[in-house]
Amino acid sequence: MISKEIKIAVLVPCHNEETTIKAVVDDFRRALPSSVIYVYDNASSDDTSLIAKGAGAIVRHESLLGKGNVIRRMFADIEADIYIMVDGDDTYHAPSAPKLIEHLIDNGLDMVNGARVEEGDKAYRLGHRFGNMMFTRIVGMVFGEEFDDILSGYRVFSRRFVKSFPALSSGFEIETELTIHALELRLPVGEINTPYSDRPEGSESKLNTLVDGWSILMVILQLIKEERPLPFFSAIGLLLAITSLVLGYPLITEWLDTGLVPRIPTAILSSIIMLLSFLSMTCGLILDTVTRGRKELKRLHYLGIKGTGYLKE
Repeated sequence: MISKEIKIAVLVPCHNEETTIKAVVDDFRRALPSSVIYVYDNASSDDTSLIAKGAGAIVRHESLLGKGNVIRRMFADIEADIYIMVDGDDTYHAPSAPKLIEHLIDNGLDMVNGARVEEGDKAYRLGHRFGNMMFTRIVGMVFGEEFDDILSGYRVFSRRFVKSFPALSSGFEIETELTIHALELRLPVGEINTPYSDRPEGSESKLNTLVDGWSILMVILQLIKEERPLPFFSAIGLLLAITSLVLGYPLITEWLDTGLVPRIPTAILSSIIMLLSFLSMTCGLILDTVTRGRKELKRLHYLGIKGTGYLKE
């Protein structure tokens, strides 16, 4: 049973969700009667704000378009003990919220991910399903396999997580950043399966499979570069070294046989590529040291905020 003294904030980022926002607010009001529901209208051109306010939510506005911009503003502005992030499209299962919160508190976690389990045939588009599986696999290989659904928009956070998360992404790639932040700092996290429904009639997804998929992939690569610089630049260095050897091998064998160096431009190119290979590996070593220092600072900031342990007292 969740204590009424625990301050719970339900965060709902919205852009043109007038068809569904009332149902979302009503469902979470029933599931968590003591919570405060915040709807952040992200430059909507419809009546999302009016309907959300009429349903009893606290409505605020973020003019910078993009889910990541909204989450950054929410995390900065709102004070609570526990935060629930959920989309305003009425596809996530509000009755699962108490179970997610209890799992967070009982196990002293900083984030619980609501892994989506489809209830309808159209809940997941084929491209979305494939992209989610691919991105989850990539992140798992690099940072650790803690989650089955890294792109879920349904999550519960501790105050410690929210107030130590930098939130650098601007769009739908924010879920990927949330996941990698938790994995990179080795924060205590969990995941629970939750039902995931079709969008109601008249509601359209804002997610563009190709454009947003590309943005997510770029964020993953950027975070790999920033958080795993040694393997990232070593891989580039190895590729350059192989290229250099492929170009230079015929020249070396001919030089050993005849004492002559043919195709001088190719020899110079091969040498330059090999130098770039060593330079790339050196950059990886230097940046790895810098990254370790950044990680220590982030960890210290994280430890300066009370964890979920006080919620049990």
